[in-house]
Amino acid sequence: MKIIVENMCRKYGTVIEIIDNTEKTEEQELVEDLVRVITVFSCKLQGKRANKAKKMIKELLEKELLEDDSKS
Repeated sequence: MKIIVENMCRKYGTVIEIIDNTEKTEEQELVEDLVRVITVFSCKLQGKRANKAKKMIKELLEKELLEDDSKS
């Protein structure tokens, strides 16, 4: 992948500037990748829970409104 990006940049006259040049071990990179994966997964899970809760609240409110209308 790195070669593809470098070739595209060279083709269009773009310079690649490395901002963070710290050396990391394979283990450090693996841990960082795992943390990213877990973060994305947990955010998706939280989003699903939030949407489910919103849907339940909406349904309860609609049900309550229907019951109030039928009593009137």
